[in-house]
Amino acid sequence: MPTPSVLALFGPTAVGKTAVAIAVARALRAAGRDPVAISADAMQLYRGIETLTGARDALDQDELEHRLVAVLPVTETCSAGRYARMAHAEIDAALDAGRLPIVVGGTGLYLRAALTELDLRPPAPAEVRRRLEEELERAGPAALHARLAAAAPWAAERIAPSDRSRLVRTLELHEVGALRPPDPDAPNRLWTEEVRHPTRLVGLVRDREEIRDRIERRIDAMLAAGAAAEAAGASATARKAHGFLPLLAGDEARMRRDTRRYVKRQLTWMRKLPGVQTVDLTGDPDLDEVAHRIAAPWLPGRPTGGPTG
Repeated sequence: MPTPSVLALFGPTAVGKTAVAIAVARALRAAGRDPVAISADAMQLYRGIETLTGARDALDQDELEHRLVAVLPVTETCSAGRYARMAHAEIDAALDAGRLPIVVGGTGLYLRAALTELDLRPPAPAEVRRRLEEELERAGPAALHARLAAAAPWAAERIAPSDRSRLVRTLELHEVGALRPPDPDAPNRLWTEEVRHPTRLVGLVRDREEIRDRIERRIDAMLAAGAAAEAAGASATARKAHGFLPLLAGDEARMRRDTRRYVKRQLTWMRKLPGVQTVDLTGDPDLDEVAHRIAAPWLPGRPTGGPTG
């Protein structure tokens, strides 16, 4: 089996992706490789909300260079299509320079966009997005969901009334004439096994109670580090950052509850990822040993089997 060109690490919030990526980078450098991390997190792209999105954990580390972290102002909108172009450019540049890209993220769509060639629709004009977001704030998600149900019931059936981001995106596609019913005979490119470069895809998991405890500690640390002050000055674009709205409302209980629900969605994505090999971090195993199992294809004299366990 040929050595993969790209390593991808996917996992839910608070599972420990950054720590694992740094340990993997140490193992790779010891083997003469030159790793670089490329973020596949939808909200870590934005500057000014690094504490709220967890991006500061990556930026404060000197052991692994991170790309696509805190690179856009919070006033900008970034679609999955735009992100795909940015990620492809970073991955290709790294490979051209003889480096080993480590794609790290918890946003399933962005991970797929980084690794594959998806048929992603372009963003709608900024004024359409702005108007719909203003309507969302004014009328609430239930009203927008009802409008979508009247215009395209097949689309509304696939979106929860509380999913604000997908509601806005689907309605803007409808308004610009780019919303199309799914073709049952068309292949699902989202879950294709085809990737742009040979990739080792590793999914990080933990025991549910450990994840819950780590989420609680992470939110405590975020609040102590000033996440509320970040949220107070952020734009409508940045408000999509997980936990933003309950944080603005001073509802820490909802913030914690919403984060746990988001973790469930991330794990659902992981189960759908083709070719993913899982690594269980329950009990905080030795990270250097975990890293050597993950980095095995690039290490001399190491087996290249799956890292499950």
